[in-house]
Amino acid sequence: MDHSFATPSGFRQRKLPPRMRMRGSAADMTDPSQLFEDTSTSSGSPGMEYRASETQSAGFTAQSLLSDPMSNLAMAYGSSLATQGKDMVDKRLYQFIPISKLKYYFAVDTMYVGKKLGLLVFPYMHENWEVRYQQDTPVAPRFDINAPDLYIPAMAFLTYILVAGLALGTQNSFIFLHRFSPEILGMQASSALIWLIIEVGVTLLSLYIMTVNTDLTTIDLIAFSGYKYVGMIIGVLSGLIFGRICYYLMLLWCCIAIVVFMVRSLRLKILSEAAAEGKLIRGSKNQLRMYLTITIAVVQPIFMYFLTYHLVR
Repeated sequence: MDHSFATPSGFRQRKLPPRMRMRGSAADMTDPSQLFEDTSTSSGSPGMEYRASETQSAGFTAQSLLSDPMSNLAMAYGSSLATQGKDMVDKRLYQFIPISKLKYYFAVDTMYVGKKLGLLVFPYMHENWEVRYQQDTPVAPRFDINAPDLYIPAMAFLTYILVAGLALGTQNSFIFLHRFSPEILGMQASSALIWLIIEVGVTLLSLYIMTVNTDLTTIDLIAFSGYKYVGMIIGVLSGLIFGRICYYLMLLWCCIAIVVFMVRSLRLKILSEAAAEGKLIRGSKNQLRMYLTITIAVVQPIFMYFLTYHLVR
């Protein structure tokens, strides 16, 4: 069937069938039984467009927050508070534990440790006990055997705890009282540390009451008080190997040695003002200082025996 028809101009125009005329329209694309419109062929998904807009809005919010002068001020203020807090903590910590000064007391070498241990055990032949200075600053311990250090006291303290644990474990295994436990090491370390703190605290209090002007610091007193652990280790090991009689003999030798070492090391520090004038014992105040020096030295053997007598049976 011919669907063409004539126009007023004389041309014939082909008339499309109804089906062909509606093929590209929306009505032809829609199924009458379909409830919703099919959008799968659309150019973009609504979910994707929502997420993209959400991301853009979040970026815009963060950018606006960072560019906000109040936010910048708050961040600067928080950073300033953190810096001030750190400086305050460092200052408070430095008042009690001068960390920078601790490097001086650990500036040792193998030669210094060997000579210092020999001086602690046999101090009788040593003549010059003055600490050397360089531009009003004491030289490092590795260059001066008379300078106090913390390396030997710290290592001696730890070694004493281990030797004490060995001694307690040995005597428990022989006597069969009870088995050795790690708690005994903790109790031994705590006891030794508490007595060391008490000793240093009483010495500082005595120096304060007697108004003694000295260049001794708290770390110096800890170092000198910690040297006695060397003699304690020697006494306990001698007792474990050779018996209790050898323990008493070696401990007696080390006690005498530590007294001589402490008196000769501390007298020039506690009596620094009188020593500069060449008057070591003249005057009642200088006599009190000398008595204090002797008392500090004599207390060392008492602690040495008190902390070791129960380790050797």
